[in-house]
Amino acid sequence: MSGPRKTAIVTGASQGIGAGVVKGFVERGFNVVANSRKVTQSTEVAASNQVALVDGHIGEPATAAKVVETALSRFQSIDVLVNNAGIFFTKAFTDYTAEDFKALVATNLEGFLYVTQLTVKQMLAQRTGGSIVTITAALARNPIRGVTAAVPMITKGGLETITQHLAMEYAKDGIRVNAVAPGAVYTPLHRDTPKDVMENLSPMGKPSTVKDITDAVLYLTDAATVTGHILYVDGGAHFGRW
Repeated sequence: MSGPRKTAIVTGASQGIGAGVVKGFVERGFNVVANSRKVTQSTEVAASNQVALVDGHIGEPATAAKVVETALSRFQSIDVLVNNAGIFFTKAFTDYTAEDFKALVATNLEGFLYVTQLTVKQMLAQRTGGSIVTITAALARNPIRGVTAAVPMITKGGLETITQHLAMEYAKDGIRVNAVAPGAVYTPLHRDTPKDVMENLSPMGKPSTVKDITDAVLYLTDAATVTGHILYVDGGAHFGRW
């Protein structure tokens, strides 16, 4: 990397996709601020001169503020934000409780909102543009019979929509806003899901890996004229039946 070292914020960074994204940025020479509720206890991400760890629920404004403050105090800029923090669980629609809904909104929507607002403010102040990438879900576009995820997909569908609105709002400022929409991915979230079930969620019969999602995030970070795009990494699940 030529010039000053750039800085990326990654939420939901303690394991799985988030940890993979942190590793990908470090390998590219970025400084990284990694956040999750207990990221300092992670076995996949460790603090270093290049990596700062911030514990806390990203759905709380104070945590979002601390993440941004850490990026500026340690590394002096924010160039990339990856909104990876998210929760997902399935139930019959009528079984979701008010507490379930509040938990989904707190992590998936508030966890996006506060840190993205603060990041955009900083990027505008820097006047050097920036990249925001949010992890959504292919299920938001293409429901699968038997995967009863209607209520979580309220949040993921909302993230797709705001991605495109923000891309247009800040296009002239050079702030690009995109999303990666995974299908089935081999992560700790699915450690107990049988192999055949995972394979049946992909038309290719081949669930994605953490590296597949990381590569998509890094592509969108580099793609200087790509904004408002939802990049599906799902073996084709978002556009068909199988």
